[in-house]
Amino acid sequence: MRYSLFHVERDTSKTLQAQIREMLVSAMLAGQLAPGAPVPSTRAMARRLTVSRNTVMLAYQALAADGFLVARERSGFYVAEDAGVGLADVPAEEAPPPEPANPVDWSRKLRLHPSTQANISKPLNWHDYPYPFLYGQVDPTLFPIGAWRDCMRQSMSLKWLDAWTDDRFAADDPMLVEQILQKVLMRRGVKATPDEVLITMGAQNALFLIAHMLVRDSTRVAIEDPGYPDIRNMLRLRTPHLSPTPVDGEGIRTDMLGDADLVFVTPSHQYPTNETMSLARRRALLTWAGENDALIIEDDYEYETNYRGEPTPALKSLDRSGRVIHVGSLSKSLMPGLRMGFIVGDAELIRELRALRRLMLRHPPGNNQRVVALFLSLGGHDALINRLHRAYLKRWETLGIALADHFPGWSQVPVFGGTSFWVRGPDGFDARRLAAMAMERGVLVEPGDIFFSNPEEHRQFFRLGFSSISDDRIESGIKLLAETASEQVGGPFAAQAPAAE
Repeated sequence: MRYSLFHVERDTSKTLQAQIREMLVSAMLAGQLAPGAPVPSTRAMARRLTVSRNTVMLAYQALAADGFLVARERSGFYVAEDAGVGLADVPAEEAPPPEPANPVDWSRKLRLHPSTQANISKPLNWHDYPYPFLYGQVDPTLFPIGAWRDCMRQSMSLKWLDAWTDDRFAADDPMLVEQILQKVLMRRGVKATPDEVLITMGAQNALFLIAHMLVRDSTRVAIEDPGYPDIRNMLRLRTPHLSPTPVDGEGIRTDMLGDADLVFVTPSHQYPTNETMSLARRRALLTWAGENDALIIEDDYEYETNYRGEPTPALKSLDRSGRVIHVGSLSKSLMPGLRMGFIVGDAELIRELRALRRLMLRHPPGNNQRVVALFLSLGGHDALINRLHRAYLKRWETLGIALADHFPGWSQVPVFGGTSFWVRGPDGFDARRLAAMAMERGVLVEPGDIFFSNPEEHRQFFRLGFSSISDDRIESGIKLLAETASEQVGGPFAAQAPAAE
């Protein structure tokens, strides 16, 4: 028991003995003093509270007389085994302290209320469901835990001790930066120098830093619609001038960007439709940015999950004016819980973002940075990508066939892959209701209305991820989902032409 939990006040009408008794009973109620646990000795308690030992002794004896403590010869006082019985009937002076007379009105104190924003929600116990068609989770059986453990062991050696024990203030692990430059960015066609790279706690942290740095109340920002809910929520905390911009089969509609100062895009696999931005659309976007003196945030997630040829070059690789801020992450290829991402941009921008990050968290944990650096340098990441590619390709094909059989016309196979399928039901269909009904049968799907700026008009959409479900469960899971959907529409549904949104 920590003595720091105990204190008394001398400017109160209660006696010191009463306060000590109330303090100990409250500790029992809170579970801080369990039945049979010793209480501090009278000498130690008197010294801690700066009161006479006799005052403490009298309080202990009173509690023992009431059955809360028992005295053991030459051992001290202990909480009685049955002390919890009847605690609700403790006399008023021994009841827990009352609520403050003047509680804080947090509705007036808080400047922001991010908890009221709509967010993607997923069951934390999704592992317990037989058919988890959830995006963003990984299959742990595919991860090379042995190779990862070896990298962790190496990072703990005396040779690398300073890599994770030193406080680098605002600096990043130079080995990790070098590996990202060589093993990640080069395959995306992006050339950069170390002073143009900042390590972040995943892409989410990267986007928050950028929004905080570049977006003020007057900034006009264009985002994809449908698009990433979290960036929409981040930007809404910064500016009221948010313009949801439609996407088509080639990416965001550049003819509808207007006079935006900043645009957020997901070119590799549009979030959540999985459409890959065409080369012509990328060039049009860069031309628009130059003509309007605008900046582009490129979230380059899932670039490696391309099942029909090599990944397309990053938008940043085509940038000649420094207008593209490239955000990357290793979460989808390594593990979501690792939280390892990066920003690539002009050195002047990175310098200021680094200073801002220092105010938030200094730098991501050094041990994680060095382990990832070793994993990249020893080829572990390349081997993992190849393994994921083989496994995901099979699931991608299996899910595509299952959807064609059981949901004809509701979806189309993404041209360049990804780890999910975007599905549209008929007009009037309610994907939220489907998700609730399917969940009761062990099938997890994600309603798609959350991705739209106007959710109520798009309740017929839903997303099916396949990175967290084995290929042998996909067919049976989709069949069960189709049966659930048919109950909602009142019978088998006819094939329909997939509609792009």
